[in-house]
Amino acid sequence: MKKIFAMMVCLSVLLGEAQGGDKVRLSVSSVDVAFLTAGVALKRGFFQEEGLEPEVIRMNANVSIIALATGDIDYTLIFGSVVRGAMRGLPVKVVASFMDSSTHTLIARPNIRSASDLKGKTLGVSTVGATADVAARMMMKHLGVDPDKEMKVVALGPAQARFAALKQGVVDVAVVSPPSDSEGEKMGYRVLARAYELFSFPFVGLGANVKKIEKQPDEVKRVIKAMIKANRYIKENREGAIQVIMDWSRADRENAVASYDATVKVFNRDGNMPEDGLRRVIDQAKAALQTQQQFSIADVADFGPLKAAQRELGVKGK
Repeated sequence: MKKIFAMMVCLSVLLGEAQGGDKVRLSVSSVDVAFLTAGVALKRGFFQEEGLEPEVIRMNANVSIIALATGDIDYTLIFGSVVRGAMRGLPVKVVASFMDSSTHTLIARPNIRSASDLKGKTLGVSTVGATADVAARMMMKHLGVDPDKEMKVVALGPAQARFAALKQGVVDVAVVSPPSDSEGEKMGYRVLARAYELFSFPFVGLGANVKKIEKQPDEVKRVIKAMIKANRYIKENREGAIQVIMDWSRADRENAVASYDATVKVFNRDGNMPEDGLRRVIDQAKAALQTQQQFSIADVADFGPLKAAQRELGVKGK
């Protein structure tokens, strides 16, 4: 745990710490457009409006869930990993969703002309079981290819590493996030599928420790409120959101614009976690965990703080 905490402190300095209010530690797995809700809430003062002093920390999914379960961080936005953690018996649950589908895209080398060409090829993902990996496998199956039986799947870490592996010919197809998809198209690579065009499910959302939900529901509610405000800003203020992308991920304006335009439609305005989408996440997690055990929505999610946040914001929940 000491190593985890030291890494958290180092990375939080890089990503940003707001001053004033109740201190909370929140993890993201990357500083790209997928986690823009946290970036906007931090950069545009929505956390501060709710009396919060956040540290936004970059760490991979596996470390985040351990840190969340042990209380070394207060929240994470790595939604799918929280669901899987809850299904493994960890004291964690999801409490809100801020994106209604994945931002991920399957992009392939120029010689891949159809899905059938992918059989026997190599797929580059992030971390096995992470949301990018889940989205990639769902897209492949939608294209008619079973990645578990008909492909070699390799975990390569961050999107930059996956894109680099694609360019070097280490993999034939990779799952990437904006702006790597638009960069790849300019270089002649083929976009095979975009997740949000194929299916919807909660992608990025807030996870918390069960004890936090039970003992500090007001704080959980305020974190959700800050992020709903951030999503409204993203939907309504294109130029402001693009500027945050540039500051948040150190992207140039061209890539920031491409990232925003490719993903703005999947940010929601209310934080809702549709039960059909949650069930899809649970089903994918069951497959990843190779279990036949049955899980209810209540096993992985708590709607109480979200409903309280929505009432205070005048949002009509679904």
